[in-house]
Amino acid sequence: MEHFDVIIVGAGLSGIGAAYHLQKHCPDRNYAILEAREAIGGTWDLFRYPGIRSDSDMFTLGYSFRPWVEAKAIADGPSILNYVRRTASDNGIDRHIRFGQAVVRASWSSAEARWTVETERGGEGGAFTCSFLLMCSGYYDYAGGHDPDFAGRAEFAGRIVHPQHWPDDLDYAGKRVVVIGSGATAVTIVPEMARTAAHVTMLQRSPTYVVSRPAEDRIANGLRRVLPAKLAYGLVRWKNVLLGMLFFNLARKRPEKTKAKLIGLVGDQLGPDYDVARHFTPDYNPWDQRLCLVPDADLFDAINAKRVSVVTDRIARFTPGGIRLESGADLPADVIVTATGLKLAVLGKAAFFVDGARVDFAKTISYKGMMFSGVPNLASAFGYTNASWTLKADLTSAYVCRLLNHMKARGHAIAMPTLPAEPMEAAPWLDFTSGYVQRSLALFPKQGTRKPWRIHQNYLRDLMLFRYAPIDDGAMVFSNPQFTSA
Repeated sequence: MEHFDVIIVGAGLSGIGAAYHLQKHCPDRNYAILEAREAIGGTWDLFRYPGIRSDSDMFTLGYSFRPWVEAKAIADGPSILNYVRRTASDNGIDRHIRFGQAVVRASWSSAEARWTVETERGGEGGAFTCSFLLMCSGYYDYAGGHDPDFAGRAEFAGRIVHPQHWPDDLDYAGKRVVVIGSGATAVTIVPEMARTAAHVTMLQRSPTYVVSRPAEDRIANGLRRVLPAKLAYGLVRWKNVLLGMLFFNLARKRPEKTKAKLIGLVGDQLGPDYDVARHFTPDYNPWDQRLCLVPDADLFDAINAKRVSVVTDRIARFTPGGIRLESGADLPADVIVTATGLKLAVLGKAAFFVDGARVDFAKTISYKGMMFSGVPNLASAFGYTNASWTLKADLTSAYVCRLLNHMKARGHAIAMPTLPAEPMEAAPWLDFTSGYVQRSLALFPKQGTRKPWRIHQNYLRDLMLFRYAPIDDGAMVFSNPQFTSA
């Protein structure tokens, strides 16, 4: 059985970034990346639906150590995938990846101070051991998305597809398409399909905040012409981080004013005769759910060109020719896309055991949003809900390196977040009201009400906490295996 100092699970955006940090900050540790699929890229390799792109700018979604040099800040999926794969190949990270290794179980032994990681590949089992386990498996179920069993679904005579598993043979040119949903996936798919479809209808149960933003960052492109790429990238990254935080805090402090501004911008795009109140005015405050980004107003342009319609109603049932709504209206369709969301998964759905006892993560408290009370030598990369995923993933990976170096310098083999003796109130892991979050939130760890157990969703606070706060903070308890004689 092969043993590694560190095993990273997942060769997507987070996993490749974690490997870079390990190579740079812990060059004396060996590692392997276990990837369930047969390719690098994670999300950006799995999703193939039309128009797939980031909903965060690439100056913050990109790695801190590798400048994004493409013209578009809101990048398409293939460009992001190429960026991740180039990062892996240029740094020799791809040589450490074991493909087709789906992690199904991880068991910790305190006596040996190591994890035994069990995998499946093509029906056959495998196993590895490691001293530290870093989960970069994302937050959703790769096996399938949330796809409700609508009444009459089997009666529909056309094609039904979910964006998470987009078929290569789907021909929608000249056809009537209904896309169910109003989230980031729907507002991406709709204008792209409308380029060749006869007509696309976005059918939503309720509206979402939709914000238009230029696909290219003119300041970034201007700075790149006069400054070295790395310096320009760093300056734009901080500009975008700070502007994002400013907008988020404003939305929290003045939700009604922010709401009016966002809806007013939509009205400016669609004109005074469009029913913005019905179709683009959510019943919740900004940032109670993630905002949907529309690059270069492509969705609004498609609506103005009459290639796209937005319908706000509820589904009564599918019919042979389309969808019947609760209002009694019928939406004709040849193709139905169920952009109805994701299924969240905790640590890739693997089973975890500590000294023979199964870990119920819902009963743990998150340490700095990346480790778990009572679970040794295990960390997980989980990004921000109000900013780019990679900002938090980068901080997590760098902190793990600090932790590993601290342990080595002081001769410790085990590091375990340990709750204080005095009681502490527990709160939900996330405060988002999005359906995909609420459906699975009970499975996730809780957070505490004070540091280091509280999740801030604030990059500046986390930067100080992860990079400069003491490793030995009283909550992280260090030890070594306790061997006993027979």
